[in-house]
Amino acid sequence: MTLMRPHQYVKNATILLPLFFSMEFLDIKLLVKSLMAVVAFSLSSSAIYILNDYFDIESDRLHPEKKNRPLAAGTVSLRIGFLLMLFLIVCGCGLMILISPEASIILGIYIILNIAYNVKLKHMAIVDMVVISTGFLLRLFVGSTVGSIPLSKWIVLMTFLLALFLAIGKRRSDVLIFEETGTKMRNVIGGYNLRFLDGAMMIMASVIIVAYILYTTSQEVIQRIHNDYIYLTTIWVILGLLRYLQIAFVDNNSGDPTQVALKDTFLHITILLWIGSFVWLLYL
Repeated sequence: MTLMRPHQYVKNATILLPLFFSMEFLDIKLLVKSLMAVVAFSLSSSAIYILNDYFDIESDRLHPEKKNRPLAAGTVSLRIGFLLMLFLIVCGCGLMILISPEASIILGIYIILNIAYNVKLKHMAIVDMVVISTGFLLRLFVGSTVGSIPLSKWIVLMTFLLALFLAIGKRRSDVLIFEETGTKMRNVIGGYNLRFLDGAMMIMASVIIVAYILYTTSQEVIQRIHNDYIYLTTIWVILGLLRYLQIAFVDNNSGDPTQVALKDTFLHITILLWIGSFVWLLYL
């Protein structure tokens, strides 16, 4: 199970966002269909993680934490890993085709993009972070396609900006390891330094806050949800970003955004309050 990285499945909750913000989350038929899409995407993404581990096996063995991954540690053979990857791809894509042929095309793009990422794009500074962020957009498009829900420009913009912010934090951790040990976890690290990444994180945090305020005060959004108190949710966004910046700059621990989000109590509370606020605004 470790090879499949089930803790990363939380990312695939992005698929549910179009359903949630369209105020159709209580439609059982659409909810079940979207949850099945989450399962299909999770199976496929696990296959991609195995592919990533295969390409990064040598660098992972030098990493203080990634060296414990099954392929790098040798607890799972390359043959078993390859067979499991094929099985997951077939199951994930097959299930997505049954749910929505159109969504399976998007899933196919995600798989092809990640193959290109492992072969070439992860060695290109900035491009590598854009590819990671695009993966979240593709999850969003899957949710939109499965539920036949049109996406607003706001949800697309905010998803990409937040994903890029987290990707920058992830690269910052790699640079810190390089500065401390002299070992490059990735060849692309040569295209970054702490000054650039710290500045980029601050810029992205500022852009996210401004974009979110514009979203919450948009007359289009206010009229659609029939509630003009949505701007109050900005509080949780600012607190969440500040906490993540604290984790990155003070604790120097932004290497795996998913792990950070799953383990940090402050972020748990902030995210739950943000979700709870929208439940109240949209459904009560």
